[in-house]
Amino acid sequence: MKLSTFAAALVAVSTTLSVAQPVSAAVTADEDKFAIAIHGGAGTITRAHLTDEQEAAYTAKLTEALNAGHRILEDGGTSMDAVIAAIQIMEASPLFNAGLGAVYTFDGGHELDASIMDGATLEAGAVAGVKTIKSPIALARSVMEHSVHVMLSGEGAEQFAAEQGLEQVANDYFDTEYRFEQLEQAREDLGVADKQAYVELDNNYKYGTVGAVAVDKQGNLSAATSTGGMTAKRYGRIGDSPIIGAGTWADNSSCAVSATGHGEYFIRYHVAADICSRVKYLGESVETAGDTVIHDVLLPAGGTGGVIILDARGNVHMPFNTEGMYRASRVGNGEAEVAIYQD
Repeated sequence: MKLSTFAAALVAVSTTLSVAQPVSAAVTADEDKFAIAIHGGAGTITRAHLTDEQEAAYTAKLTEALNAGHRILEDGGTSMDAVIAAIQIMEASPLFNAGLGAVYTFDGGHELDASIMDGATLEAGAVAGVKTIKSPIALARSVMEHSVHVMLSGEGAEQFAAEQGLEQVANDYFDTEYRFEQLEQAREDLGVADKQAYVELDNNYKYGTVGAVAVDKQGNLSAATSTGGMTAKRYGRIGDSPIIGAGTWADNSSCAVSATGHGEYFIRYHVAADICSRVKYLGESVETAGDTVIHDVLLPAGGTGGVIILDARGNVHMPFNTEGMYRASRVGNGEAEVAIYQD
C-alpha cells in the first residue's frame, strides 16, 4: 500500500505560504464585481489542535486554490471553470478530505462523492461512492454536461467516466498515513464491527469536505462540493455532498452554496436549498439566511458544520457552528482573505 505522510504534505506546501488577512463575518461587493469563496471542511479546528506549521500549510493551500479560481474569473472565464479549478487543487492535496487524502471506510478503502450546479440553467451533476476517479468533481461536471441523468453512483459512474476519458486511478492512490491512523483510532473507538460511525463516533470523524462557489463577470453563479465522506463509514453510506439541495445549490435568482458538516442533518434539513430559498422568496440577505439556517435551524436539531454562500452581486457569507472552518474568499480585485478559526 502506498502511504503519503501528513507531515510531508505540510512541508511541501509550507514554502508557498502567501500572506492573507482574516475573513470577516460577511464580505460585501458591488454589483459589477466577480467573486469566489471556498472551504476545506469544518469541525474541531482550534489553535490548540494545529501547529504553526500546519496552520501555515492550510493557509497556503487555501490561498493557492482560491487564486486559481480567481484568475479564471479575472480573465473573464466562467464561474463553472473557476469552482472546478479551485476544488481540483484541494482534491490533489492530502491536507483535505477529498481526492488524495480522503478518509477511509470501515473496510479500509475510499468512496468519494461530489456534485456541481449551474446557477444560470439549474443543471446539476453528481457522483456517489466512486472508488477509482482521480477527480470526482470533474466527473460530476461530466455527468451534468454529457449525461441525461443528475446522479450516478459506484461502478456505473466509473464506467461512464471511462467512456468520457476521465483519469482513473487505483483506490490506493487516495491513501495517506494520517488518514489511516484516523481509521485505526476510529475502529478502536467503535469497539465492535456492527456499529455505524455516524452514530457511535464523535464529531472529529464526521467532517471534511471541500467546496467552492463563484460568480463570474456575466453574473452567473456556480457551486461545487467534493468529499471523501465520513471516517469508518459502512454500507455504502452517502452524505450530503452529492445531494443537490443539501450540500450544493446554485441559482442566479438567489445564491450559491457549498456545505460541510454532519451530512445526515444537512440532508434532512436540505440546508443549501433552504438558504437560497430564504434569499429568493423572503428577500433575506445571504448573511441573514445563512445565520438563520446554520445557527437557528440546524444547530438546535443537533446538526453541526458550516456553509459558504455567494449571491450574484458578489456578497459573501461563511457561517459555521463548529470551532473552526477552513475558508477563504476574494471579491473582485481585492485581496485574498483566508481564515481557519471561529474568532
